[in-house]
Amino acid sequence: MDASKFLSCFLLVCFLCMVCNNGFVKASHKVHPELQSMNAVEVKQLHRTGFHFQPPKHWINDPNGPMYYKGIYHLFYQYNPKGAVWGNIVWAHSVSKDMINWEPLDPAIYPTKPFDINGCWSGSATILPGEKPIILYTGIDPQSRQVQNQAVPADYSDPYLREWVKPDNNPIIVPVEGMNASAFRDPTTAWWSNGHWKLVVGSKRKHRGMAYLYRSRDFVHWVKAQHPLHSSANTGMWECPDFYPVSSSGKSGLETSVLGQNVKHVLKVSLDLTRYEYYTLGTYDHRSDRYVPDNTSADGWSGLRYDYGNFYASKTFFDAGKNRRILWGWANESDTPKNDTAKGWAGIQLIPRTVWLDTSGKQLLQWPIAELETLRGDKVQISNQQIKQGDHFEIKGITAAQADVDVTFRLSSLDTAEQFDPSWVDAQALCGQKGSTVQGGIGPFGLLTLASENLEEYTPVFFRVFKATEGHVVLMCSDARSSSLRREVYKPSFAGFVNVDLADGKLSLRSLIDHSVVESFGAGGKTCITSRVYPTLAVFQDAHLYAFNNGLETVTVENLNAWSMKSAQIG
Repeated sequence: MDASKFLSCFLLVCFLCMVCNNGFVKASHKVHPELQSMNAVEVKQLHRTGFHFQPPKHWINDPNGPMYYKGIYHLFYQYNPKGAVWGNIVWAHSVSKDMINWEPLDPAIYPTKPFDINGCWSGSATILPGEKPIILYTGIDPQSRQVQNQAVPADYSDPYLREWVKPDNNPIIVPVEGMNASAFRDPTTAWWSNGHWKLVVGSKRKHRGMAYLYRSRDFVHWVKAQHPLHSSANTGMWECPDFYPVSSSGKSGLETSVLGQNVKHVLKVSLDLTRYEYYTLGTYDHRSDRYVPDNTSADGWSGLRYDYGNFYASKTFFDAGKNRRILWGWANESDTPKNDTAKGWAGIQLIPRTVWLDTSGKQLLQWPIAELETLRGDKVQISNQQIKQGDHFEIKGITAAQADVDVTFRLSSLDTAEQFDPSWVDAQALCGQKGSTVQGGIGPFGLLTLASENLEEYTPVFFRVFKATEGHVVLMCSDARSSSLRREVYKPSFAGFVNVDLADGKLSLRSLIDHSVVESFGAGGKTCITSRVYPTLAVFQDAHLYAFNNGLETVTVENLNAWSMKSAQIG
C-alpha cells in the first residue's frame, strides 16, 4: 500500500479511536490486521518529545514490570516492532542509570510458545530472595485465552538482563470454569506473607471489577483464593491492577511485602470502560487476604486518580537504590493525530514520579523524580509580579516548547470567590463550562503553555477558587480545547479538584512542557493532570509561554522559576 492510501486508512483509524462510549474513549486493544505489520511512513516530527520516553518509531503502550537491578533501571513496555498500530505485541526493553536517559536493548519477551503465541501482554516484575528477578506476564494462547506466564533471566550476573527464558511449566495460572478467559490479565508484583507468595490478576464478573488473588509457596504452583482481594460493582474490567504499601510516617518508599502499624495499602486499577484509573487507600489483612478501602474516597469511577488527564496502565515499583516508590504511566494513544500515529509513536511513557502518602492519610502525592533536573539549562526567575484582570505576560529567555516551569501564586484576598454549587461534582465538566477565558472572582489564573504568539493556539493550565459552605474549593484544569487548529484532533478539557488549605493564600503549579505533552502538578503534587496536545503554530521556536489571570481579583506571581530543558537520550 502506498503512503497516501496508508494515511487515508489512518484517518479512519484515528476517527474510530476518538469515537466515545458514554463520554469515554474506547479501549486500545482494537485490532487492525491490515495495518499492524506495515512499516511507518516518514513525516515531519513536529510533536516528538525531547525528554519523555519514545522509541524511534512504531506502536508503544503500557509500561511493564519496571524494576531496579544491580544498579540498573529496567523499563519494559508493550511494543509493536512491525507497525504503527496495536498488534504483534512484545515486551520491548530499555535500560538506564537515571530513568531519564535510556539505552534500547532487544525485546525481552516475544511470542514463541503456545502459551503466548498470540501475544505477550502486560505484567510485572518481582525480585525474589537472592536478588533473582522474575517476570509475570499475560500470554494469549491458541484458544485466545488469557493465561499467566513467567520468564526468568538467562544470566543473573548480567545487570542488563539482555536475555530471558520461558520455563516449560508455563502457563502457571489459567482461567478456571466460570471465569471470563478473555478478561483475565496483568498480574501484579508478588508479595510475601504468611508463608506464601501472593499476587493479583485483573478481571471482571459481569459488570463487577475483580482483583483475583493467587497464592504460592514456591512461585511455580499457584492456587486461586476462594475470594478476591477486592472487587467493586459496576466498574467493569480491571486492567493493570497494582497493590503496594505506603508509609504513614514519611516519604520513604516501602518494599512490596512490608506490613506493619504505620503502613497503608494502595489498590490501583485501570478501568477498561473509561480508559481512566482510580485508586483507593485502605487496610490489608494479610491473614484473611482481604483489602478494605478507607471511606475517605469513592471506590469507583469517581474515585481518586493518580492523574486526571491522559494517563493509563500505570505501574509502580520499589527503587531499592534510593528507597522510594516510583510510579510510571503511559499517555495513551486515543488523542493522537494521524501523522503522529503513522510515524508510530502514538503513546509515550511519562516522566517517572516519586509517590508517597500525604500527611492527611487521605491521598497520595506525586512529584517528578529529581534526576529530571539534570536536564535543566537556561533559567529565568520572576518574583512579586502582579497580574490584573485580563492581563498576561510572557516568560521569555527559555525554550518554551521544551521547558520546566515551577510557579507559586499568591492571592491577596479570597472574598471575591464565586459561590460553589454542591452539584458540581464532575471537575472535568466544570472545567468545560468555566474555561480559561470565562471570568471568575478568583481565577482562572495560571499558565498558557505551548502558545502561539497571537494566542491562536495555547494549552492553559490554571486554577479557579470557589467559596463553599466550609472553606474553599479549588479547581485545577488543563484545557486542550484551544491547543491546536487541527479540527480532527481530540482536544478534551481535563480537570480535578485540589484538596488544599488556602490559609496562606498560596497555590503552586509545576508544568513539564515537551512539544506534545504537558504534565502538570498542582499544590505540590496533590492533583496531577497530563495533556497530549498537537499545535500547528506553537511549535519549536514559535512556541511561547505566558502567565495569565482572567479573574476579578489580582493575582501575584510570588516566585516563578523556568528552565529550558535539554533533550534526553530516549530512543
